Amino acid sequence: MKKLSLILVLGLLAFGAQAAEPAKEAKKEPTAQQQRMKQCNADAEGKKGDERKAFMKSCLSNKAPEAAAASSTQQSKMKQCNADAKGKSGDERKAFMKSCLSNKA
Repeated sequence: MKKLSLILVLGLLAFGAQAAEPAKEAKKEPTAQQQRMKQCNADAEGKKGDERKAFMKSCLSNKAPEAAAASSTQQSKMKQCNADAKGKSGDERKAFMKSCLSNKA
């Protein structure tokens, strides 16, 4: 009985070790933030102390100007369309919002 238990435990341990191996082998692509960190880190070469800290903070928090502007424009468009849709409901509101938001501003 003890031998059977021992064999069962060893079998489970071996199976668990084999199941964990593929997870280690799969490499994930770095996220956009990780890529940005890598680039900022490379650009900060030669800077030290407070200068480096300030540079990294600025570098990591900056968004691409086009993306920030597009987001701001979309938000203002959504706000305006939402205000114009007051009094509408259901399918009428849905159709109005679709039309309003799809118009190029």
